[in-house]
Amino acid sequence: MITSVFRKSTPLNFSLVVILMLVFFLLFQFQDLSWTSSFFSILKKGGLFCVVVASVFITDFVAKKNGLSKDSTYTIFFYFLFLLFFPSVLNNTNLLIANFFILLALRRLISLQSLKASKEKIFDASLWIFLATLFHFWSIIFIVLVFISIIFHVSRDYRNWILPFIAFFIALIMFMLFATVFNLDVIEYVLKSVKINFEINYFTNSYQNGALSIYATVALFFVVSMFSTLSSRPQLLHTSYKKIIASFFIGILIYVISANKSNDLLVFTFAPLAMMATSHIEIPQEKLKQEMVLFVLIACSLFVFFSQL
Repeated sequence: MITSVFRKSTPLNFSLVVILMLVFFLLFQFQDLSWTSSFFSILKKGGLFCVVVASVFITDFVAKKNGLSKDSTYTIFFYFLFLLFFPSVLNNTNLLIANFFILLALRRLISLQSLKASKEKIFDASLWIFLATLFHFWSIIFIVLVFISIIFHVSRDYRNWILPFIAFFIALIMFMLFATVFNLDVIEYVLKSVKINFEINYFTNSYQNGALSIYATVALFFVVSMFSTLSSRPQLLHTSYKKIIASFFIGILIYVISANKSNDLLVFTFAPLAMMATSHIEIPQEKLKQEMVLFVLIACSLFVFFSQL
């Protein structure tokens, strides 16, 4: 029953997911109503919600445009469910914006498979990643995905290897202009951003620990499913799936090494995991198994969401 609702991509399904996102976004925000006293704060919350919605739809666009999912709304629904695991990310402006830029980069890198306008795509993806770095420094690790994509598709042209460095200098110039206008101490900003911390002892309550544990279990299930079924998928899509897998593990690495650690950092894994989850649910299998996977995931996401309110 649940699978039949999201099996087709219709305006009604998209509207349903957006409404659900808005409801849960407001449920979380209404814990503290101090933001309602300022028009600027209300505008900021509205902007954050728009960034979240845009991120969801970019993920869905990437999956459909590159043949990673069928004409369904599973991808946006899975992304929504993963958001419920860590609702505090809905207040983390920097991470939401950084993740949005990373998704724009991922969109260009996945589409590199067509070999059309490859130089423009490499440059654009690199620039988006470096812009994301301004909001969360360790987003810079995603530049590895650019070089992986070059190796997969256009490694013979030496100019493709230079483009990420050109994008870096352009992003650096933009950052220096920003720092000059707003009188930002560049050295202090960089030193503060590049800190590393491998300790995972930031939990303020057991529910955060539980949310991380359940999410890790869910992620492991879909990653194992992807690895075990990759060989049976169309050969044409193998490089795209490999880039999705790589982006997921880069997201995990960012979470592991970031200094100001929190569950929010796992936002970088939502999009690739949503695509892997969609890929799992759309493989030929008994409908009962599909229903069980969706039901368990919905139950887990709702439980951890309300436990953290």
